[in-house]
Amino acid sequence: MKIAIVNDMPLAVEALRRALAFEPAHQVVWVARNGAEAVQLCATNTPDLILMDLIMPVMDGVEATRRIMAETPCAIVVVTVDRQQNVHRVFEAMGHGALDVVDTPALGAGNAQEAAAPLLRKILNIGWLIGEKTPRPRPVPTPHRNSASCQRLVAIGSSAGGPAALEVLLKGLPPNFSAAIVLVQHVDQVFAAGMAEWLASASGLDVRLAREGEPPQAGAVLLAGTNHHIRLLKNGTLAYTAEPVNEIYRPSIDVFFESVASYWNGDAIGVLLTGMGRDGAQGLKLMRQQGYLTIAQDQQSSAVYGMPKAAAAIDAAVEIRPLEKIAPRLLEVFPK
Repeated sequence: MKIAIVNDMPLAVEALRRALAFEPAHQVVWVARNGAEAVQLCATNTPDLILMDLIMPVMDGVEATRRIMAETPCAIVVVTVDRQQNVHRVFEAMGHGALDVVDTPALGAGNAQEAAAPLLRKILNIGWLIGEKTPRPRPVPTPHRNSASCQRLVAIGSSAGGPAALEVLLKGLPPNFSAAIVLVQHVDQVFAAGMAEWLASASGLDVRLAREGEPPQAGAVLLAGTNHHIRLLKNGTLAYTAEPVNEIYRPSIDVFFESVASYWNGDAIGVLLTGMGRDGAQGLKLMRQQGYLTIAQDQQSSAVYGMPKAAAAIDAAVEIRPLEKIAPRLLEVFPK
Protein backbone atom coordinates (compact mmCIF):
# COMPACT_ATOMS: atom_id res chain seq x y z
CA MET A 1 0.00 0.00 0.00
CA LYS A 2 1.26 3.50 -0.88
CA ILE A 3 1.23 5.51 2.35
CA ALA A 4 1.89 9.20 3.03
CA ILE A 5 2.80 10.72 6.41
CA VAL A 6 1.71 14.21 7.43
CA ASN A 7 3.44 15.27 10.65
CA ASP A 8 5.69 18.15 11.72
CA MET A 9 7.47 16.16 14.46
CA PRO A 10 10.57 14.27 13.24
CA LEU A 11 10.34 11.73 16.08
CA ALA A 12 6.73 10.93 15.18
CA VAL A 13 7.64 10.53 11.50
CA GLU A 14 10.45 8.16 12.44
CA ALA A 15 8.14 6.17 14.72
CA LEU A 16 5.63 5.78 11.88
CA ARG A 17 8.36 4.78 9.40
CA ARG A 18 9.63 2.09 11.77
CA ALA A 19 6.11 0.78 12.39
CA LEU A 20 5.36 0.57 8.67
CA ALA A 21 8.67 -1.23 8.06
CA PHE A 22 7.25 -4.31 9.81
CA GLU A 23 5.00 -4.81 6.77
CA PRO A 24 7.11 -4.92 3.57
CA ALA A 25 4.05 -4.33 1.36
CA HIS A 26 3.75 -0.76 2.72
CA GLN A 27 5.69 2.00 0.97
CA VAL A 28 6.07 5.57 2.27
CA VAL A 29 5.65 7.66 -0.88
CA TRP A 30 6.02 11.11 0.69
CA VAL A 31 6.17 13.02 3.98
CA ALA A 32 4.60 16.45 4.54
CA ARG A 33 5.42 18.76 7.46
CA ASN A 34 2.02 20.46 7.52
CA GLY A 35 -1.43 20.24 6.05
CA ALA A 36 -0.77 22.72 3.24
CA GLU A 37 2.14 20.63 1.95
CA ALA A 38 -0.05 17.53 2.19
CA VAL A 39 -2.79 19.08 0.05
CA GLN A 40 -0.24 19.98 -2.64
CA LEU A 41 1.53 16.62 -2.59
CA CYS A 42 -1.74 14.69 -2.61
CA ALA A 43 -2.81 16.54 -5.76
CA THR A 44 0.30 15.40 -7.64
CA ASN A 45 0.82 11.97 -6.07
CA THR A 46 -2.34 10.64 -4.43
CA PRO A 47 -1.48 7.77 -2.05
CA ASP A 48 -3.69 4.88 -1.00
CA LEU A 49 -3.63 6.08 2.62
CA ILE A 50 -2.57 9.18 4.57
CA LEU A 51 -1.48 9.07 8.22
CA MET A 52 -2.58 12.55 9.33
CA ASP A 53 -1.44 14.43 12.42
CA LEU A 54 -3.88 16.95 13.92
CA ILE A 55 -1.80 19.80 15.39
CA MET A 56 0.59 21.32 12.82
CA PRO A 57 1.71 24.78 11.71
CA VAL A 58 0.39 26.53 8.58
CA MET A 59 -2.60 24.17 8.19
CA ASP A 60 -3.82 21.67 10.77
CA GLY A 61 -4.97 18.11 10.11
CA VAL A 62 -8.67 18.92 10.25
CA GLU A 63 -8.50 21.49 7.46
CA ALA A 64 -6.08 19.34 5.46
CA THR A 65 -8.51 16.42 5.68
CA ARG A 66 -11.36 18.64 4.50
CA ARG A 67 -9.35 19.92 1.53
CA ILE A 68 -8.01 16.53 0.49
CA MET A 69 -11.40 14.82 0.67
CA ALA A 70 -12.92 17.62 -1.41
CA GLU A 71 -10.16 17.76 -4.05
CA THR A 72 -8.26 14.45 -4.26
CA PRO A 73 -10.03 12.01 -1.92
CA CYS A 74 -8.21 9.05 -0.44
CA ALA A 75 -8.26 7.08 2.80
CA ILE A 76 -7.09 9.07 5.84
CA VAL A 77 -6.32 7.87 9.36
CA VAL A 78 -5.74 10.42 12.11
CA VAL A 79 -2.56 9.69 14.10
CA THR A 80 -2.20 11.61 17.35
CA VAL A 81 -0.15 11.47 20.54
CA ASP A 82 -3.07 12.60 22.71
CA ARG A 83 -6.46 11.29 21.66
CA GLN A 84 -8.39 12.49 24.71
CA GLN A 85 -7.13 16.08 24.56
CA ASN A 86 -7.87 16.27 20.84
CA VAL A 87 -11.20 14.42 20.85
CA HIS A 88 -13.17 17.28 19.26
CA ARG A 89 -10.59 17.71 16.50
CA VAL A 90 -10.68 13.96 15.90
CA PHE A 91 -14.43 14.05 15.27
CA GLU A 92 -14.11 17.15 13.11
CA ALA A 93 -11.61 15.32 10.93
CA MET A 94 -13.84 12.24 10.80
CA GLY A 95 -16.71 14.50 9.85
CA HIS A 96 -14.69 15.59 6.82
CA GLY A 97 -13.97 11.98 5.84
CA ALA A 98 -11.13 10.59 7.96
CA LEU A 99 -11.80 6.89 8.45
CA ASP A 100 -10.28 6.17 11.83
CA VAL A 101 -7.85 7.32 14.52
CA VAL A 102 -4.92 5.66 16.25
CA ASP A 103 -2.16 6.56 18.72
CA THR A 104 1.29 7.41 17.41
CA PRO A 105 3.49 4.35 18.01
CA ALA A 106 6.01 4.93 20.81
CA LEU A 107 9.72 4.90 19.99
CA GLY A 108 11.96 2.83 22.26
CA ALA A 109 9.18 1.65 24.55
CA GLY A 110 9.19 -2.12 25.02
CA ASN A 111 8.55 -4.38 22.04
CA ALA A 112 8.58 -2.26 18.86
CA GLN A 113 6.47 -4.73 16.90
CA GLU A 114 3.79 -4.79 19.61
CA ALA A 115 3.77 -0.98 19.64
CA ALA A 116 3.25 -0.97 15.87
CA ALA A 117 0.45 -3.59 15.93
CA PRO A 118 -2.56 -1.23 16.46
CA LEU A 119 -1.52 0.97 13.54
CA LEU A 120 -0.83 -2.00 11.25
CA ARG A 121 -4.20 -3.53 12.18
CA LYS A 122 -6.00 -0.31 11.19
CA ILE A 123 -4.13 -0.23 7.89
CA LEU A 124 -5.02 -3.86 7.19
CA ASN A 125 -8.71 -3.16 7.77
CA ILE A 126 -8.62 -0.07 5.56
CA GLY A 127 -6.96 -2.11 2.85
CA TRP A 128 -10.05 -4.30 2.86
CA LEU A 129 -12.34 -1.27 2.87
CA ILE A 130 -10.78 0.46 -0.12
CA GLY A 131 -10.42 -2.88 -1.88
CA GLU A 132 -14.24 -3.11 -2.05
CA LYS A 133 -14.32 -6.85 -1.32
CA THR A 134 -17.43 -8.60 -2.57
CA PRO A 135 -19.79 -9.02 0.42
CA ARG A 136 -20.81 -12.46 1.52
CA PRO A 137 -24.38 -13.54 0.60
CA ARG A 138 -26.81 -12.76 3.40
CA PRO A 139 -29.88 -14.80 4.22
CA VAL A 140 -33.34 -13.30 3.97
CA PRO A 141 -34.62 -13.21 7.56
CA THR A 142 -37.99 -14.35 8.78
CA PRO A 143 -39.85 -11.29 10.08
CA HIS A 144 -41.30 -11.24 13.58
CA ARG A 145 -43.14 -7.93 13.26
CA ASN A 146 -46.43 -7.22 14.96
CA SER A 147 -48.13 -4.57 12.86
CA ALA A 148 -50.31 -3.59 15.81
CA SER A 149 -47.27 -2.64 17.88
CA CYS A 150 -46.70 1.06 18.54
CA GLN A 151 -42.94 0.62 18.98
CA ARG A 152 -40.87 2.79 16.66
CA LEU A 153 -37.18 2.52 15.82
CA VAL A 154 -34.75 4.45 13.64
CA ALA A 155 -31.64 2.40 12.84
CA ILE A 156 -28.78 4.54 11.51
CA GLY A 157 -25.43 3.45 10.09
CA SER A 158 -22.49 5.69 9.17
CA SER A 159 -18.75 5.61 8.60
CA ALA A 160 -16.34 8.12 7.04
CA GLY A 161 -17.87 11.57 7.43
CA GLY A 162 -20.41 10.10 9.82
CA PRO A 163 -19.83 12.18 12.97
CA ALA A 164 -20.59 15.46 11.19
CA ALA A 165 -23.53 13.89 9.33
CA LEU A 166 -24.97 12.51 12.56
CA GLU A 167 -24.64 15.93 14.18
CA VAL A 168 -26.71 17.50 11.39
CA LEU A 169 -29.33 14.74 11.46
CA LEU A 170 -29.75 14.70 15.25
CA LYS A 171 -29.94 18.49 15.45
CA GLY A 172 -33.03 18.24 13.25
CA LEU A 173 -34.90 16.07 15.78
CA PRO A 174 -36.68 17.28 18.93
CA PRO A 175 -35.81 15.93 22.40
CA ASN A 176 -39.26 14.30 22.54
CA PHE A 177 -38.87 12.45 19.23
CA SER A 178 -41.31 9.55 19.33
CA ALA A 179 -38.98 6.79 18.10
CA ALA A 180 -36.01 5.02 19.61
CA ILE A 181 -32.71 5.63 17.78
CA VAL A 182 -29.74 3.27 17.56
CA LEU A 183 -26.53 4.45 15.86
CA VAL A 184 -23.80 2.24 14.45
CA GLN A 185 -20.73 4.32 13.52
CA HIS A 186 -17.39 2.87 12.48
CA VAL A 187 -15.30 4.20 15.36
CA ASP A 188 -12.85 2.50 17.72
CA GLN A 189 -14.32 1.77 21.16
CA VAL A 190 -11.80 4.08 22.88
CA PHE A 191 -13.52 7.00 21.12
CA ALA A 192 -17.12 5.84 21.41
CA ALA A 193 -17.83 7.45 24.79
CA GLY A 194 -16.30 10.74 23.65
CA MET A 195 -18.35 10.64 20.47
CA ALA A 196 -21.57 10.07 22.43
CA GLU A 197 -20.78 13.06 24.67
CA TRP A 198 -19.90 15.20 21.66
CA LEU A 199 -23.14 14.32 19.83
CA ALA A 200 -25.19 14.90 23.00
CA SER A 201 -23.64 18.34 23.47
CA ALA A 202 -24.06 19.28 19.81
CA SER A 203 -27.63 18.02 19.39
CA GLY A 204 -29.21 18.49 22.80
CA LEU A 205 -30.50 14.90 22.70
CA ASP A 206 -29.84 12.11 25.20
CA VAL A 207 -27.02 10.37 23.35
CA ARG A 208 -25.18 7.63 25.24
CA LEU A 209 -23.53 4.26 24.71
CA ALA A 210 -25.86 1.27 24.29
CA ARG A 211 -25.72 -1.10 27.26
CA GLU A 212 -25.84 -4.87 27.01
CA GLY A 213 -29.36 -6.17 27.61
CA GLU A 214 -31.29 -2.89 27.32
CA PRO A 215 -34.06 -2.33 24.79
CA PRO A 216 -34.16 0.63 22.39
CA GLN A 217 -36.48 3.24 23.84
CA ALA A 218 -38.00 6.51 22.70
CA GLY A 219 -36.14 9.54 24.02
CA ALA A 220 -32.74 7.85 23.99
CA VAL A 221 -30.15 7.79 21.21
CA LEU A 222 -28.00 4.69 21.73
CA LEU A 223 -24.56 4.45 20.11
CA ALA A 224 -22.78 1.12 19.59
CA GLY A 225 -19.92 1.37 22.06
CA THR A 226 -17.48 -1.51 21.54
CA ASN A 227 -15.43 -3.13 18.79
CA HIS A 228 -17.90 -6.02 18.85
CA HIS A 229 -21.04 -5.97 16.71
CA ILE A 230 -24.32 -4.84 18.19
CA ARG A 231 -27.51 -6.68 17.33
CA LEU A 232 -31.16 -6.79 18.33
CA LEU A 233 -32.27 -10.04 19.96
CA LYS A 234 -35.62 -11.76 19.57
CA ASN A 235 -36.68 -10.51 23.02
CA GLY A 236 -36.21 -6.90 21.88
CA THR A 237 -33.01 -6.13 23.79
CA LEU A 238 -29.59 -5.17 22.48
CA ALA A 239 -26.51 -7.37 22.76
CA TYR A 240 -22.86 -7.17 21.80
CA THR A 241 -21.29 -10.12 20.01
CA ALA A 242 -17.93 -10.98 18.49
CA GLU A 243 -19.69 -13.04 15.81
CA PRO A 244 -19.38 -12.98 12.87
CA VAL A 245 -15.64 -12.78 13.39
CA ASN A 246 -14.88 -12.46 9.66
CA GLU A 247 -16.61 -9.08 9.32
CA ILE A 248 -14.07 -6.38 8.43
CA TYR A 249 -16.33 -3.63 9.71
CA ARG A 250 -16.55 -3.57 13.50
CA PRO A 251 -19.15 -2.78 14.61
CA SER A 252 -20.92 -3.88 11.44
CA ILE A 253 -23.93 -1.93 10.22
CA ASP A 254 -25.05 -4.92 8.19
CA VAL A 255 -25.14 -7.12 11.32
CA PHE A 256 -27.35 -4.61 13.14
CA PHE A 257 -29.68 -3.91 10.21
CA GLU A 258 -30.12 -7.65 9.63
CA SER A 259 -31.12 -8.15 13.26
CA VAL A 260 -33.67 -5.34 13.00
CA ALA A 261 -35.14 -6.93 9.88
CA SER A 262 -35.36 -10.24 11.75
CA TYR A 263 -36.56 -9.28 15.21
CA TRP A 264 -37.88 -5.73 15.57
CA ASN A 265 -41.49 -5.94 16.72
CA GLY A 266 -42.90 -2.67 15.43
CA ASP A 267 -42.33 0.06 12.86
CA ALA A 268 -38.80 0.99 11.79
CA ILE A 269 -36.80 3.16 9.44
CA GLY A 270 -33.30 2.29 8.24
CA VAL A 271 -30.92 5.14 7.39
CA LEU A 272 -27.53 4.69 5.72
CA LEU A 273 -25.24 7.71 5.76
CA THR A 274 -21.86 8.67 4.31
CA GLY A 275 -19.03 6.14 4.42
CA MET A 276 -16.38 4.26 2.46
CA GLY A 277 -17.02 0.67 1.44
CA ARG A 278 -20.25 -1.34 1.35
CA ASP A 279 -21.21 -1.97 4.97
CA GLY A 280 -24.93 -1.49 5.58
CA ALA A 281 -26.10 -1.88 1.99
CA GLN A 282 -27.14 -5.53 2.26
CA GLY A 283 -28.70 -5.03 5.68
CA LEU A 284 -30.65 -2.03 4.43
CA LYS A 285 -31.97 -4.15 1.56
CA LEU A 286 -33.16 -6.79 4.04
CA MET A 287 -35.01 -4.09 5.97
CA ARG A 288 -36.66 -2.93 2.75
CA GLN A 289 -37.67 -6.50 1.92
CA GLN A 290 -39.51 -6.64 5.24
CA GLY A 291 -41.53 -3.55 4.34
CA TYR A 292 -39.60 -0.94 6.32
CA LEU A 293 -38.86 2.52 4.96
CA THR A 294 -35.17 2.72 4.02
CA ILE A 295 -33.27 5.94 3.30
CA ALA A 296 -29.78 6.48 1.87
CA GLN A 297 -27.91 9.79 1.89
CA ASP A 298 -27.40 11.31 -1.55
CA GLN A 299 -24.06 11.79 -3.28
CA GLN A 300 -23.95 15.58 -3.11
CA SER A 301 -24.23 15.71 0.69
CA SER A 302 -22.02 12.68 1.43
CA ALA A 303 -18.43 13.25 2.53
CA VAL A 304 -17.65 9.81 1.07
CA TYR A 305 -20.20 8.32 -1.34
CA GLY A 306 -19.40 4.67 -0.79
CA MET A 307 -21.94 2.94 1.46
CA PRO A 308 -24.96 4.93 0.22
CA LYS A 309 -23.84 4.33 -3.36
CA ALA A 310 -23.64 0.59 -2.70
CA ALA A 311 -27.16 0.69 -1.25
CA ALA A 312 -28.50 2.59 -4.26
CA ALA A 313 -26.81 0.13 -6.63
CA ILE A 314 -28.73 -2.84 -5.20
CA ASP A 315 -32.01 -0.94 -4.81
CA ALA A 316 -31.84 -1.13 -1.01
CA ALA A 317 -33.10 2.41 -0.41
CA VAL A 318 -36.75 3.35 -0.86
CA GLU A 319 -35.66 6.99 -0.81
CA ILE A 320 -32.37 8.80 -1.52
CA ARG A 321 -32.25 12.15 0.23
CA PRO A 322 -29.86 15.04 0.97
CA LEU A 323 -28.62 14.95 4.55
CA GLU A 324 -30.61 18.01 5.64
CA LYS A 325 -33.84 16.41 4.37
CA ILE A 326 -33.54 13.18 6.37
CA ALA A 327 -34.56 14.46 9.83
CA PRO A 328 -37.70 16.20 8.46
CA ARG A 329 -38.63 12.93 6.73
CA LEU A 330 -38.25 11.00 9.99
CA LEU A 331 -40.58 13.49 11.67
CA GLU A 332 -43.13 13.05 8.87
CA VAL A 333 -43.17 9.27 9.31
CA PHE A 334 -42.92 9.29 13.11
CA PRO A 335 -44.78 12.40 14.30
CA LYS A 336 -45.51 13.04 17.95
